[in-house]
Amino acid sequence: MRRFRRTPALRGLVRETRLHSEQLVAGLFVRAGKGVREPIASLPGVSRLSPDEAVAEAQRLREAGVGGVILFGIPDRKDETGTEAWNEEAALQDAVRRLKRAVPQLALMTDVCLDEYTSHGHCGVVKDGDVDNDATLPLLARVAVSHARAGADVVAPSDMMDGRVAAIRRELDREGFSGVAVLAYAAKAASAYYGPFREAADSAPKFGDRRGYQMDGANRREALREITLDVDEGADAVMVKPALAYLDVIREARDRFDLPIAAYNVSGEYAMVKAAAANGWIDERRIVLETLTSIVRAGADFVLTYHAADAAAWIRAGGLDR
Repeated sequence: MRRFRRTPALRGLVRETRLHSEQLVAGLFVRAGKGVREPIASLPGVSRLSPDEAVAEAQRLREAGVGGVILFGIPDRKDETGTEAWNEEAALQDAVRRLKRAVPQLALMTDVCLDEYTSHGHCGVVKDGDVDNDATLPLLARVAVSHARAGADVVAPSDMMDGRVAAIRRELDREGFSGVAVLAYAAKAASAYYGPFREAADSAPKFGDRRGYQMDGANRREALREITLDVDEGADAVMVKPALAYLDVIREARDRFDLPIAAYNVSGEYAMVKAAAANGWIDERRIVLETLTSIVRAGADFVLTYHAADAAAWIRAGGLDR
């Protein structure tokens, strides 16, 4: 078995999983303003960006070979139902329009959820202390349409409300956006790995938690049922989130479904690598490339990751064998 391991050239001939920079999607946090670049303490190297700075960052990512970006909006105003989420003049919609003009080569995705925009921090309409699934669906569809109108190629509902893929697909088609794809956060666990994201997006719930609508991470069979429902409702691609602690779910999904599968290498996974690297405990480059390779090996077609820019540069510089 060692004979094809002796040299980089021999290893390259028989490598089964190949990581490409085009498979990487970078997350961008967008807020109102001009020339704004606010570092996020728990996500070293990641900042909240004004729309103009988001364009500059996207151009840098494209030059590095990254395949796409996904935008998360940070509003200045919040209310009970998250009305700023579908404001056509909000920072996210502004950034989408600018990015579509400036970097049309990038796949442009938007996160569709209400948690960043609601005063209570939950992903839907709250009634009597609980999230009302059905009352939330038309609001999510309205958000998706506003993103499509701004120019998004892909809308990605991350709320985990039942039926939201069908509601979004129906409204997109009705409004003339049949070409906009839906990437469903289909198997999204109620995970402890989201902490840094909640700081970045100021989206932590003000009461309770999200276990009533996000998945129990212990349930692999249920994850496949969730994915099946989203596929049946018209999802064009599905996502498993988080990625690294759920590689078995990614593998199961790849074996069962033919449509594109995404995985989200989430904020907690990123932050742990950054913290260990800062202390000199790990080789960051090798850890990141090994992690991303494992996610693709498990079956993901593309990976949302905050490592995208660095990983793309490392891939170009020789990848795992440098």
